[in-house]
This record gives sequence, structure tokens and C-alpha cells, in this order.
Amino acid sequence: MTSQESVEAYTSQLRTRFVKSFLDILILRLVEAKPTWGYDIIKETKAQYNFNLRHGALYPTLNELEEKGLLKSTKKLQKGRIRRVYSVTPMGKQVLQASQEFLKQQTIEYEG
Repeated sequence: MTSQESVEAYTSQLRTRFVKSFLDILILRLVEAKPTWGYDIIKETKAQYNFNLRHGALYPTLNELEEKGLLKSTKKLQKGRIRRVYSVTPMGKQVLQASQEFLKQQTIEYEG
């Protein structure tokens, strides 16, 4: 394995760990950009992070975020089907902003 292949493999593993660890934050980010339903979240997660998000991980997380008041859902008729469309609440936006600030602080170069 070349050095470049090793870097790519590690980066891929890091991306997977990040998505698994911060799934709730990533979902809030995706839904903040555009109110959407579960299947679209699965497609966007694949497109943006090359990660196959399973229904068994997504829907419990969506339910938890809604129970905590970070997301709200409404049933809407879209493309001939009734879908549960999720949107971020004001509290969800605050949590998202706070988590982004925290992550930014963790990745800023140390200037000690």
C-alpha cells in the first residue's frame, strides 16, 4: 500500500467515525439547510460523507432529536406520498451553533 493509499484509507475511516459519533449534529445540519424527510437524509449522508446511513440508526435519532425539542416534524403530501418532514426548531439551531463553536475550538491550531 502506498503512502497516499494509507492516507486515503485512514481519512475514510475517520469520516466514518465522525459520522457515527456526530450523527445527531450532522442530521441537524442537513435539516437546517432544507426541511426534509428521512430518505433524503439517507441520500445526502451518502452523497456528502460517502456513508451508508441505515434506517435503524436514522429514525431512532430523528425521534430522539424530536423528543428533545431540537427537531419538529409535520406530515405533508409530497410527490404523491405522505411524508414526515423534519425542520430544526429554534432550540435545535442554538444547539447546532454551540456544537459548531465547540468543534471549531477543537480544530483551531494551538497558539500557546
